[in-house]
Amino acid sequence: MNNLIDGKKVASEIKNEITQKISYSISKGNRVPSIKIILVGDHGPSKIYVNAKLRACESVGIDAELISLNDNINQDELSEIIKKLNSDQNLDGFIVQLPLPDQISVQKIIELIDPSKDIDGFTNDNIGSITSKKKKLMPATGLGVMTLIERYNIDIDSKKCVVLGASRNVGGAIAQMLVEREDATVIVCNSKTKNLKSLTIDADLIVSAVGIPNLVTSDMVKNGVAIIDVGISRVKDPTKKSGYKIVGDVDFDNVSKKASLITPVPGGVGPMTIVSLLQNTLKVYCDKFKI
Repeated sequence: MNNLIDGKKVASEIKNEITQKISYSISKGNRVPSIKIILVGDHGPSKIYVNAKLRACESVGIDAELISLNDNINQDELSEIIKKLNSDQNLDGFIVQLPLPDQISVQKIIELIDPSKDIDGFTNDNIGSITSKKKKLMPATGLGVMTLIERYNIDIDSKKCVVLGASRNVGGAIAQMLVEREDATVIVCNSKTKNLKSLTIDADLIVSAVGIPNLVTSDMVKNGVAIIDVGISRVKDPTKKSGYKIVGDVDFDNVSKKASLITPVPGGVGPMTIVSLLQNTLKVYCDKFKI
C-alpha cells in the first residue's frame, strides 16, 4: 500500500539517529545513558510492553534496568522507591508502567516523579510545557504522533483536525500539540460525542485514541483524509491461533481505500510511542552533557 504510514520504518530510522548520538557522546568520554522501568505486579500486557521497551533501549545503547515489584505494594512503599530514583544523579529517567494496582493512586505517583526524569512525559510540568515556548519532555504517544505527521509531511496548516479521545496523557495532549504546532483547526471528541460523523466527515486529519474497535468507518470520512489510529484493542478471531487479533479504532480495510495516508494497527503508532521514550531519554542525557 502506497498510502501506509509505516511506524516501524520511522522508528527504525530514529533509533539509528539515537544510536549515532549516543556513540558520539561515549567517544567523548561520557557515560552510557541510563533509565529504569518499574513494573508492579504480573499484568500480562504490561510485561509485553516493558519487554519491548527494554529491547528498544538495548538496541540503541541505553542501559535499562527493570524493577519488578509485587502487586501488594502500598502507596508509601512505591513512593519511597520513586524518591530514591529522583535523587539518583546517574539516572537519566525512569518509567512507572501503567496500569497500577487499585490501592495505588496513579496521579499521586506520577506527580512524585521528578519532571526532568519523567521520560513518559506524564507529569503536570511536562504536559503543561506543551503550551510554552520551551517544550520539556513531551507525552510519548503524542510525540510519536507528531513525529509521524512531520516525517510524512502531512499538511495541517489551516486544515481541520479531529481528535477522538480526550484523555489527559494521550488524546488531550495530542490535541494541544496540534494546536501549538500549526495553524490548524482542532476539534476534540470522545466516544459519546453526538453526531460524530458530522464532525469527522469533513476532517483533513483524524487522530483516534479511544480504544473502541472499528469506531471510525468508511462512511465517516472523506476521500483524501489522513488517519492516525492510536487505538489498540483485542477482538476475537477464530482464524488466529491465539483466538484473537489486534485492531485499532479505525475500520482499516475499508477506510484505507479512501485515505491518502493511514497508520496500521499494529505497526503504526505503537513503535513510535516506544521510540519517543528513547527520544525523551536522549534529550535528558544530551542536556546533562551539553551535547
